[in-house]
Amino acid sequence: MEALKGVSFDLYKKEMLAIMGTSGSGKSTLLNIIGALDAPDAGSIYLQGKSSKHLFSEPYATEFRRSNIGFIFQAFHLLADLNVKENIALPLILKGLSTHEIKAKTDEALDFVKLGEWKDHRPAQLSGGQQQRVAIARALVTAPPIILADEPTGNLDYNTSTEILEVLVDTKKQLGQSMIVVTHDPTVAAYADRILFFHDGEIRDQYVCQRNHDDIANIMSKFKNLIEAGA
Repeated sequence: MEALKGVSFDLYKKEMLAIMGTSGSGKSTLLNIIGALDAPDAGSIYLQGKSSKHLFSEPYATEFRRSNIGFIFQAFHLLADLNVKENIALPLILKGLSTHEIKAKTDEALDFVKLGEWKDHRPAQLSGGQQQRVAIARALVTAPPIILADEPTGNLDYNTSTEILEVLVDTKKQLGQSMIVVTHDPTVAAYADRILFFHDGEIRDQYVCQRNHDDIANIMSKFKNLIEAGA
């Protein structure tokens, strides 16, 4: 069985692209391939117009992720024994930056997500929204051109989800990053610039958000049509 079938699309600079789809439609597989966590059987990824033909073999895959990709997960994936500041600094340490650079970049990321007061706290001492802010700061601290977010608000309540989505939008605007956000929530998708609708490993539809009160209704309608077509 094919997880993805002839999927092809462009991700533009400073674009937030949402991916919606039914369970098992290939959304997470797509993120894993773009992030060089899984290798495709065929096809290519072009980054800034250049083919990444060695992307899926080591040590190239690890270097590609460190230089180009920031990951945000539903489950946060913070290290329990490290405090907020140490969790955020980890990607910089792995890149071998100097102590001075690590401190400067970590402090900047802390300020951006407004967690300076909690920098010495452990993840267990934080709310779900604060933990996701730490995860966002860790993802952006190396200034990667691409952020991949898999259900980033899936474990959060509505108000906290809104806060996190606004942080992501601010990140895109201020740092010029491109984002792919996998979600099943039309409210989350409405924050994106464009939405791709997946079913059975294929792109079946898309929608460009108009930034008005019709967006959520239009997204829900397209998602409903997607489900009914696959029933």
